[in-house]
Amino acid sequence: MSEPRQIAPATGRLGVLLPGLGAVASTVIAGVMTARRSGEAPIGSVSQMAHIRLGSRGDGRNPLIRDFVPLASLDDLVFGGWDPISANALEAARTAGVLEERDLAPISSDMEGIVAMDAVFDRDWVSRLDGFRVKTGANKMELAEALMADVESFRSENGCDRLVMVWCGSTEAYREPGAVHQSIETFEQGLEDSHIEISPSQIYAYAALQSRVPYANGAPNLSCDLPCMIELAERNGVPIGGKDFKTGQTLMKTILAPGFKSRMLGLNGWYSTNILGNRDGEVLDDPENFKSKEVSKLGVLDTILQPEEYPQLYGDISHVVRINYYPPRGDNKEGWDNIDIFGWMGYPMQIKVDFLCRDSILAAPLVLDLALFFDLAARAGEKGVQEWLSFYFKSPQTADPALPPEHDIFIQQTKLKNTLRVWMGEAPVTHSEAG
Repeated sequence: MSEPRQIAPATGRLGVLLPGLGAVASTVIAGVMTARRSGEAPIGSVSQMAHIRLGSRGDGRNPLIRDFVPLASLDDLVFGGWDPISANALEAARTAGVLEERDLAPISSDMEGIVAMDAVFDRDWVSRLDGFRVKTGANKMELAEALMADVESFRSENGCDRLVMVWCGSTEAYREPGAVHQSIETFEQGLEDSHIEISPSQIYAYAALQSRVPYANGAPNLSCDLPCMIELAERNGVPIGGKDFKTGQTLMKTILAPGFKSRMLGLNGWYSTNILGNRDGEVLDDPENFKSKEVSKLGVLDTILQPEEYPQLYGDISHVVRINYYPPRGDNKEGWDNIDIFGWMGYPMQIKVDFLCRDSILAAPLVLDLALFFDLAARAGEKGVQEWLSFYFKSPQTADPALPPEHDIFIQQTKLKNTLRVWMGEAPVTHSEAG
């Protein structure tokens, strides 16, 4: 056992700021409010429902994570957000259609009280949406300063001791990092010049880091995974991480692929298609926005299966991802997978997966956990990329950009729990014969 990390107590109120007050954000707000009101279990939340083993198996020490580490209480959370379309969280929830009216009715006045702040929005990055509750400024630096003013107003008006920001907005058009993203100085000059390659999510990330607010990126956008943002997070001592919430089809891939690899079963191909009809589906109907999501989804299998180490098994995989906008499906996405594997003597086998999932229901507990764990990281003195939270992301950032991310969900889970153990002065669990 090591000395426990000095972690500041979770006293006072924690403000949770959500850019993009749409389906995911309104669902997490409603779920937390319902849990506070009725005591209903926050199903899917690892921070609230999972246990963590301490010591050897025979010790019988298995507390809940929320009893083991000093997390903020659900009663201490205060929500706020920005949105270019919805006026408040209740309107957003009703528009999204994720939750039934019977679930919204008991909390409707509280939901309506969460009024969306005017958003930083640019149709060049999300062409299928038309925002009308939008900030204006002489340049992008003025937009960033307006966001920083929002952050401080929210902090003051709600009596928050601490803040975190979790991006819940739409997927932006695909771009590669450019010269403007290479340093704090080039990025700030780009803001002054309203550089075309600076997206709204990057302006939010900059505003958060300048306000010393931890920032987690829940979409596949280039946001905090840029040299300028990593430099700014280190300079200002702020935790960052992303990207893209691990839900739906990719969640299944990170569960199934490690199983195939553990048994040394080969893989010829993995065909994935999705149909969904929510705002996310509408945005992803644009090829440029789909490209951002496709890159995020396609990166999973290679890093799990290590084709360079196992060329006979995984050296020639046909991996295809499709997303189709289908309005009648709403938020209830269907992810269909055809998986062609092979085994002993090369004989082929097939697996079919038809996952009728509720995307925002899967994402909501991730937002809660990320808010609580990023706040914990800040109180523990952490800064920069929080690789131990890769568990929550489709395309995790790495602390060393030269290293590939870890996508195996079981390794990610071990890393998360071992980080908490070490911070609290407990030995990491290795699952060795003696342990």
